Amino acid sequence: MNVKSLVRQKIMNEVLRSNEIGTHWRNLVVDRLSLKMVSSCFTIYEINAEKITIEDLLDRSREPHPSLEAVYLLSPTNDSVESLISDITYPWRKKYKAAHVFFTRACPDELFNKIVEVVKCLKLSNFLETLKEINIDCIPYESQVFSLDFPDGFQCYYNRNKASQRTAAMERMAEQIATLCSTLGEYPAVRYRADDERNIEFAQMVQHKLDRYKADDPAIGDGHEKSLSQLLIIDRGVDGVSPLLHELTLQAMAYDLLPIENNVYKYLDSGVEKHFILDEHNELWKKHRHLHIAVVSKNIRKNIDAVAEYASRLKELADGLSSGEPSLTPDEYSDMMKLMQSPKEASRLGSLHVLVQNCIKKCHSEVRRLIDVEQDLAMNVDAKGVKVKNPFLLVETLLLEDNVSPMNKIRMILLYLLSKNGISREFPTKLIQHAGIPDPERPIITNMTNLGFCLINEGDRRKQRCPNSDERTTRRWTPIIKDIMEDAIDDKLDREHFPYLVERSASIGDRKNTTSVRVGCKDRSQQIKKNAPRLIVFIVGGATFSEIRCAYEVMKARHTCEVIIGSTHIISPKEFLKDLKQLSE
Repeated sequence: MNVKSLVRQKIMNEVLRSNEIGTHWRNLVVDRLSLKMVSSCFTIYEINAEKITIEDLLDRSREPHPSLEAVYLLSPTNDSVESLISDITYPWRKKYKAAHVFFTRACPDELFNKIVEVVKCLKLSNFLETLKEINIDCIPYESQVFSLDFPDGFQCYYNRNKASQRTAAMERMAEQIATLCSTLGEYPAVRYRADDERNIEFAQMVQHKLDRYKADDPAIGDGHEKSLSQLLIIDRGVDGVSPLLHELTLQAMAYDLLPIENNVYKYLDSGVEKHFILDEHNELWKKHRHLHIAVVSKNIRKNIDAVAEYASRLKELADGLSSGEPSLTPDEYSDMMKLMQSPKEASRLGSLHVLVQNCIKKCHSEVRRLIDVEQDLAMNVDAKGVKVKNPFLLVETLLLEDNVSPMNKIRMILLYLLSKNGISREFPTKLIQHAGIPDPERPIITNMTNLGFCLINEGDRRKQRCPNSDERTTRRWTPIIKDIMEDAIDDKLDREHFPYLVERSASIGDRKNTTSVRVGCKDRSQQIKKNAPRLIVFIVGGATFSEIRCAYEVMKARHTCEVIIGSTHIISPKEFLKDLKQLSE
């Protein structure tokens, strides 16, 4: 089972269908992280089917429902516990008939004791019927993707002004990662990127949390396959290029260029606002999200033509019935049933068509000319494989153009500085002035050094990937994390730069000769993946949509391992630049 399925199963069995809360109608109260977690796994209809009437946010004013019991699913934070205590000590009448509290991760002793003290003092033991931890505290963003929904983790890791908060932030992230591994039934070997000294401290915290879960449940991680699983901890400093590039695959492009909020794209159709939900319940989106925009556009045109043909066929069948012609054959009846579903399919196609066309329009009007230059800077070679001798000539003219936005200029300047791997101290200032970057935005550029990138001093260049002849010229750059994932699976990952915290004798690469003994399986790759070890990659500081795509590509190409990627948060380029800017605050 994938991440989303396992989290869904855990919430269903341990919260919604928990023996403690019975089968009567209840009210669900959540904080913002829990709301995202529940929403990513369930539709509102599925929640209602479990006799849950309302999904309320804890920090909002709520009407009392004294006839209903409340089910709280909360992160054990100070704010959540204070709001919970406010609820259970409601002054003039009970807000709910009873309360069942489920914490998403281990509740700190001081907060737990605070709740117990209130319950004892006010004699609320009959009211607070359940108080337990379910140990799943992350958002299953997609089937193979998880998020801690903790963008502050970036600031605590890299912002020198928040160094005092770093240990607490690491502890929180470590606990969240450990809850995921527990839910997956994994006790993985922990590896980390050694180039940043913060990573070893963080890896040790994660290992400590994993050890605790293993002690509580010795069965976690048992079995040959699970003994090969790895948890690879890396940080945003591993690759500064991928968060800056304009991508031409659908998901990355849409989140970069269009105003998408909470995975919903809103647009007007004949003056009416419509919503297109970009999640895995939408099979059309799921099918196309990792494809090049040109391929998606071509597929949509084909599908729209097919729907038009189906509609014409439906009319023919309907006309045949109304004219008294003989009954439909079984094949025609089957066609009729399929065609009756075409309006819904046509609506989704129409929404995807609008999204794609708006991506293309935005690209042609603003960024089309930038894409090739960005790729040349990222690769240090042009589309023909010829080394770029003077990168500044690529960017000089574009940086002067008024129709290139300041943020796009900043992205290009950073790519240029990364391609040079350090230039003279005066030149970045001249470059910023040359481009006319507004003063409030200039820290975005200088703060890149907080991630460990060299913008001033000369140094060894990062090894660049050469373009493959079969790749599109606008997709030559491949995120560095793809190489890392492939090497980790093949047991070729450099152990000096990515050491194990605790060395293990076995590795995922040892499994390459182990396959299913079953024959006649229609989808052999799926059978292999069902019993495969897992490579769990966690990026401190944000995962990009291009890196997410790489995780799916690696898993598809290597059936011997299931790949899961997660981060503090999922980022688009504009969110990455925003994070960089805040490093000065």
